[in-house]
Amino acid sequence: MKKFLLIILTVLVVASCKKNERTPEGPTDVRIKNVSTFALHDVTVDIDTVVNYGVINVQATSGYIRFPKAYPKVKITAKVNIDGSLVTFASEAVDYTYMQYMGRMRITYMVSIPNSENNLLEMEVIPVEELIF
Repeated sequence: MKKFLLIILTVLVVASCKKNERTPEGPTDVRIKNVSTFALHDVTVDIDTVVNYGVINVQATSGYIRFPKAYPKVKITAKVNIDGSLVTFASEAVDYTYMQYMGRMRITYMVSIPNSENNLLEMEVIPVEELIF
């Protein structure tokens, strides 16, 4: 009888153990909104893999592209037509070492060009548009 109770108790303990799911890494659906006064050509986002969004016109928003995971800050590059020639602009380099994942959601990176002389893109993330299941 003691063996039977021990087996039942062991089964109940093992069955009650449940792995708590932490915030999952992704997938995250990402789109780009151009809030600058320039059309952005050959827009690329680098989140462990490089994805090209093509051309995003002034005040336009791209479609969503799914990434396995995304972060609040990412490396974005684009070419901008300045005085008839395409000049490459980029956001600052990003170190993802201690950065928190965005999780399973849809996000928008808003890209702006505050000063066209330093070839720097600024970006801001707009999270939690809706959860992905």
